[in-house]
Amino acid sequence: MQYCSRCVYPEVAVNLILDDEGVCSSCRVAEEYNKLGDEMWSTRKQKFEELLDRYRNPDQSNYDCIIPVSGGKDSYWQAHIIKKEYGLNPLLVTYHGNNYLPEGQANLDRMRDQLGVDHIVFGPGIDTLRKLNRLCFRKMGDMNWHAHAGIKIVPMIVAVRYRIPLVVWGEATWTIAGMFSPDDYVEYNKRTVLEHDLRGYDWRRMIDEDEGIEAKDLLWLRFPSDREFADLDVKGIYIGNFFKWDPNQHADLMRELYGFEMARQPFERTYRTMSNLDDMHENGIHDYMKFVKFGYGRASDHAAKDIRDGYIDRDRGIELVREYDHVKPRRDLERWLEYTGFTEAEFDEVADGFRDARVWRRENGSWIKDNIWDATS
Repeated sequence: MQYCSRCVYPEVAVNLILDDEGVCSSCRVAEEYNKLGDEMWSTRKQKFEELLDRYRNPDQSNYDCIIPVSGGKDSYWQAHIIKKEYGLNPLLVTYHGNNYLPEGQANLDRMRDQLGVDHIVFGPGIDTLRKLNRLCFRKMGDMNWHAHAGIKIVPMIVAVRYRIPLVVWGEATWTIAGMFSPDDYVEYNKRTVLEHDLRGYDWRRMIDEDEGIEAKDLLWLRFPSDREFADLDVKGIYIGNFFKWDPNQHADLMRELYGFEMARQPFERTYRTMSNLDDMHENGIHDYMKFVKFGYGRASDHAAKDIRDGYIDRDRGIELVREYDHVKPRRDLERWLEYTGFTEAEFDEVADGFRDARVWRRENGSWIKDNIWDATS
């Protein structure tokens, strides 16, 4: 196993490539962003302002835009920029997957009052969510598939139904793997969402007789049609293309301005306390499944970002990966087992079936892999 020579990502990280110098595509794209000086960021900000002016409703006959939000630090920051900095009237839209931590739920509830905005919160029936947790865990080793789908589809359904053509997302997440450069100004599109976020699955493949999932349970998983998108000329932009993205700064600022709350107790699989409060499994067993599959986890993600942003060095990043990436999250797992009716033995049996043979090998009854600290020692 090879690891990036600048950060802590392994070569099998999703959508990542290592170049001839051993540097990953994510670090290369970060390098491009870091080369953008104040003048270039000022130009990008001007592009953003011109775009907003095209969609602003001067007669106040409708909302100016939709902002998909989870109640996290970054969505607070998005709403702050749109509402407070530019004076637009946004409609916030949240997909609620029934996995919020108490502090995450408190942050979500606080948004409407603190920011003075209208807010739609949509959540599928709990029984449907339980069934999707079980089905998607067995089907693709990802119990959180519904959450990736919901946050990418539900706001677009609302956009079409309410005739609001501009949807403002946050970080251009696909750049994390180095899939796009800053000059691409990547926008929301159904194909990339289907192939990347939804793993190639759509609502039709979630209909399941054994789980009792019917088409009527999945209306919220259906993209608007291409004609509906075209007739409204829907545009989904990423604010991270226009402003320098720094989640550490976002968290500090939102805490100061709006009382954003960090995690009340440390996570078992990562050192950050500001991320993924809207879904306990993102830092828990969902992330543990990424480790089982590909041999890296959320601590690697967070350390890689913090190395690129200059908050820690690579040696410290390696220490954090060694401490957290392998941990099986007990309290999160116990919650999910009770939620879905799985036993831990059943969980482990399904999980082991998704181990990537490029990463894992079986020796003396144990799963082992090549570790970054072995490669650097």
